[in-house]
Amino acid sequence: MTGSLFRRLLFWALALLAATLLAADYTLTRSPGELAPAEIRERILLIFAAWFLATFVIIFFISRAVRARIRRLKLLAESFPGGKNTGHPLVDTRDEMGSLERSLAGVAIETQKLVDNLRYESARREAILSSMTEGVLAVDRDLRITFCNRSFLRAVDFRGVRPEGRFLLEVVRDPDLREILDDVLAAGEPRKSRFRAASSARIFEAQAAPLEMPTGRGAIAILRDITDLERLEQVRKDFVANVSHEFRTPLSGIIGYADTLLDGALEDAANNRRFVEIIRANAVRLSNIAADLLILSELESGADAETDLISIRGVIESALTTVAAEAKARGVNLIREEVENLFVNGARLRLEQAILNLLANAIKFNRPGGEVRIRAARGGEGRVMIRIADTGIGILSQDLPRIFERFYRVDKARSREVGGTGLGLSIVKHVIERMNGAIQVESQFGRGTVFTVSLPAADQDSQISG
Repeated sequence: MTGSLFRRLLFWALALLAATLLAADYTLTRSPGELAPAEIRERILLIFAAWFLATFVIIFFISRAVRARIRRLKLLAESFPGGKNTGHPLVDTRDEMGSLERSLAGVAIETQKLVDNLRYESARREAILSSMTEGVLAVDRDLRITFCNRSFLRAVDFRGVRPEGRFLLEVVRDPDLREILDDVLAAGEPRKSRFRAASSARIFEAQAAPLEMPTGRGAIAILRDITDLERLEQVRKDFVANVSHEFRTPLSGIIGYADTLLDGALEDAANNRRFVEIIRANAVRLSNIAADLLILSELESGADAETDLISIRGVIESALTTVAAEAKARGVNLIREEVENLFVNGARLRLEQAILNLLANAIKFNRPGGEVRIRAARGGEGRVMIRIADTGIGILSQDLPRIFERFYRVDKARSREVGGTGLGLSIVKHVIERMNGAIQVESQFGRGTVFTVSLPAADQDSQISG
């Protein structure tokens, strides 16, 4: 058997031809007188008929074998990428068809390895992009979306299905983002910009760069939500401005009256003492602001880690005693309602200061003959509820979300008149949150305000009966 399909076919053809020629030669030359011409023709026809039959049989079996080999090659080709699981073992032959089949199988296996690597890389890329908090967007030269991750869809508040293939304006109706991508596509250079999303009013920082694609130049953009950073930056600016303003007012008073005394008012017996008292009052105000800022700094840094078992009844009684004189001076009635003997865990001094600030505000921003009521009771889910209600001037609804901000004053003129620093409620919120609690406020302008403090109750085993 030869090592080539062509040689094999040639061998069978030559063998069949030789057999035919030998049969014809035997018929024509070895018995010329024994057979009539008609019998010779008949034998020659039989020889050629046998030749045709043998040829047909050989061609049939060869074609069937070739057809089977071609079918295996087809199955192998259709299994690309792969080639490992065709269901048919490779035939160990040494002809061209066997060599082709082995070559295709090797190519299929290598292709499968490449596809597996690409799938792994694609899955890893998808996992990375999906887990990114930044939004990622890729578009082609026609601003048609080719890829975007979930963070981008959340950022633009897209609620449809399959944004890929859509035009950018179908998904994001934001001219600023379109302008950034247009500039990148036109100039072919990276660009960085900030814009406010029209759909969500959030602020994004976009970094866009060219992206080479099979269809031409595209663009890729990464969107980072900097709304919180911008808000913090604005809070910082406001804080610096507010601190400067709060310090400037008393400092101006101190400097002004000190200059007046130095210019000769020291000899003015009628006014010199009043000027000194004004200087002292402004100095006390500066000291109070500085002290409150230090308290806020300690609360935010977590430096005050003291934890005790605190009696709510004891804290409320101490705070009521402290503000009793001021309430009497302003004609405000302090009413102590039911105060259960409850306990919480935390810093007693800080909690007492928070309750004291709430009571002081309720008294300062009340009217003569008004009331301040306080009660403490057990709430649901193991909580202690402290409620402080007043009949004062109340708070406008637009001011409620901001009353816990530093230096925010609802009534600026009255706050300075009663000696407030603008930090009291901010300290209250920090103290309550440090104790894993929450504070809520309800108010009707002109009718009064109610603050409700919720704190986790101490474990029953650690409570002291009173």
